[in-house]
Amino acid sequence: MNASILDVIVVGAGHAGLSISYHLKDLHLSHLVLEKGRIGDTWYNQRWDSFKLNTPNKWNLLPGRENMFPDSEGLCSASEFAAFLEGYSAKFQLPVIENCEVVSVECVPGSKKFFVYVAENGTAKNYLCKQIVVASGAQNLKRIPSFVRNISTDIVQLHTSEYRNASALPDGAILVIGSAQSGTQIAEDLIVGDRKVFISTSQVPRVPRRYRGKDIVDWLVMSGFYDLQTIEVTDPLIFKMKQPQISTVGLQGHTLSLQALSRDGAVILGKTENTDGVTIILQPNAATNIRFADEFSKKMKRMIDDYIQKSQLYAPPPEEDPDDDPVEAASFASDSTSLNLKKNNITSIIWATGFVGDFSYLKLPVFNGNGMLSHKNGVSEIDGLYFLGLPWLRKRKSGIILGIEEDARFMANQILEHSGN
Repeated sequence: MNASILDVIVVGAGHAGLSISYHLKDLHLSHLVLEKGRIGDTWYNQRWDSFKLNTPNKWNLLPGRENMFPDSEGLCSASEFAAFLEGYSAKFQLPVIENCEVVSVECVPGSKKFFVYVAENGTAKNYLCKQIVVASGAQNLKRIPSFVRNISTDIVQLHTSEYRNASALPDGAILVIGSAQSGTQIAEDLIVGDRKVFISTSQVPRVPRRYRGKDIVDWLVMSGFYDLQTIEVTDPLIFKMKQPQISTVGLQGHTLSLQALSRDGAVILGKTENTDGVTIILQPNAATNIRFADEFSKKMKRMIDDYIQKSQLYAPPPEEDPDDDPVEAASFASDSTSLNLKKNNITSIIWATGFVGDFSYLKLPVFNGNGMLSHKNGVSEIDGLYFLGLPWLRKRKSGIILGIEEDARFMANQILEHSGN
């Protein structure tokens, strides 16, 4: 065992882990950041070729950095952001150990310290620390329904983290299951690649890419939408709402809706329920899902209009945006309750069903009765244990990059207070 006792160990060197490390170094707290792969690993290896971040570059900065991107209003690629993370760590000389997988975190018996057991470049080691920050993210394990095993082995099945481009798939049509950001963006990418696309939808919100002269993210920041505190939420369904449909294609992206995908040739289906091997069983709710997205977009635009009026701001009138126009009848939506893969020449399925967090290495009582991590504003009930970078950790913005600076500063203050310095 490493003989020294560290003030803090941080698990994960993504944007959250690097951000808290910046503050810990500034506070002169001895610490290490343990990264399973390389810095930016998931950005390099779990994104498709045309992927870009959904938020403009100016909102993707970490503590201590001014805008580094040539176009502050543009959208950077996954590899560009990964390189930014690597450069950030190097510039501030953060104590990151790469290829260091955390195997287990345990309490030291009779003490408030922690043992952290790791596999560092394949060699077993362990560390001792007074406090620990879990910043390993909530997107570690692919979430795919169990009935995938029933689907014919003739069908190529990929999760969004494994999809790269249309040309890498066999000839034939493609079924995308899931209509949140990743699903709709991959459907658009496949259509651009001249592929026939079926997309199985669910209730997912939509926002326009631009509205009244600004990127939608600008308005959501300015209006305080992202500042809703977790403790203020009265409707638990808000926590389950998926990220809204939006496109990153082009220099500054554009609105992406199910009606736009339909006009480009996609077949819009209801939610996938099951499969018997060759036939996908569907709910006949595609039109309902389209109207849900339409209503959400209208609600967001009303909120922005109210904010502009109350703040007495000048803003141009709404732009023409056919892709954001609501479609009450949604007659193009399929109400079919089944989809035969063979008859429709579907040779590939892309599962855009998201991820779940993997915290199995925490050999500690950190979960509540619902299987969720138990904490308040990221501060665990276990003395000296903290979480960072999770959705709704403290606020609505906690799960996205633009929320990390505030959360990391808050957590650093908690750690400093606990350390007694």
